[in-house]
Amino acid sequence: MSVAYFDTSALLKHYVTEVGSGWVNAVLAAADAPAVFTSHLALVETTCAFARRLRDNSIAVSAHIQSVAVFDYDVTYRYKIVDVMPQTIDAARQLASRHPLRAYDAVHLATASLLNQELLDTGKSPLIFVSADDRLLAIAQAESLPTDNPNHHP
Repeated sequence: MSVAYFDTSALLKHYVTEVGSGWVNAVLAAADAPAVFTSHLALVETTCAFARRLRDNSIAVSAHIQSVAVFDYDVTYRYKIVDVMPQTIDAARQLASRHPLRAYDAVHLATASLLNQELLDTGKSPLIFVSADDRLLAIAQAESLPTDNPNHHP
């Protein structure tokens, strides 16, 4: 995969060890690692996920500080962050009218769909939409996006 869109559920696996983390880490560390895109929205969602784990004592303060620092570095130097533009909101609303989507999932899917269309319009290969949410992946497939789920890899 040369271009991938990671939603928050997939990105988080790079910072918190859970099912699918090994696959995500291997994909991101590969010599031919894809260009990873995500929405600005993922910054808020990931920060909330780290804070929740700290509050419920599933990670130590030191692990929280390190996770946030590594994530901030990756946001600056590794990932391509896509702004939420008015056309993204319009596309998310259209998707929400067609499918049972949560608001943030609709924005992630709209962002990936618009980016994918840009790639196809310029003769490039489609992106892979990566998420750990089977329901969201089924909707992405219905919208003609190639998908992958880190949870389905050992």
